[in-house]
Amino acid sequence: MVYSALAAVAGLFCLLVAYMAVRLLLKDSWILGWLRGMFGLALLALAVLFGFVALDVFSYQQIQKEEVIATLSFEKLAEQKYRVVLADTKGNEKTYDILGDQWQLDARIIKWKGALANLGIKPGYRLDRIAGRYYSLEMEREAERTVYAFNESRFGVDVWAWLRTAKETLPIVDAVYGSATYLPMADGALYEVNLSGTGLVTRPLNDTAQKAVGDWQ
Repeated sequence: MVYSALAAVAGLFCLLVAYMAVRLLLKDSWILGWLRGMFGLALLALAVLFGFVALDVFSYQQIQKEEVIATLSFEKLAEQKYRVVLADTKGNEKTYDILGDQWQLDARIIKWKGALANLGIKPGYRLDRIAGRYYSLEMEREAERTVYAFNESRFGVDVWAWLRTAKETLPIVDAVYGSATYLPMADGALYEVNLSGTGLVTRPLNDTAQKAVGDWQ
């Protein structure tokens, strides 16, 4: 709800600034009209920026408590090549072919600090990417790597990156990176990824995944 509300506020700013810009651009006059036109165009650009901010913020989901954010199932296609089906909390499924021996899922997390945290505003997250890794250091350096990005920010408007850059000057919010521990891929393995306020935790869900983790450790 919080991130939908923030997106709605940014959307309202977008509409308000766009309305002001259109009013200025439609008025008559010369030098003043030109100045109004330039200012109006600047307001339109600002309105577009607010619109992209709203879209970017809307892509985040609030963390109510520790919850499952994704499940992943693996099918072996060839040696060190697996097909993974990732299902998110909305029931959407995406399929990726990953090279290597292990996999890792990353997420972007926005945490609130100070008074806002005390008010009960929960952190938000967005799945960021999934990648494969080899056991062998030599293959890590030389073999083909696979990494897939989710929910990329549009047209360079990345609120999380802005917050991360300015985190030293923002006392109420922090942008952090959450990564699940690298875990082994195996034919038929099933994992779930949980997210809490402290980060990502991955758990094997079936015997195949448990055996793969046991053999790896």
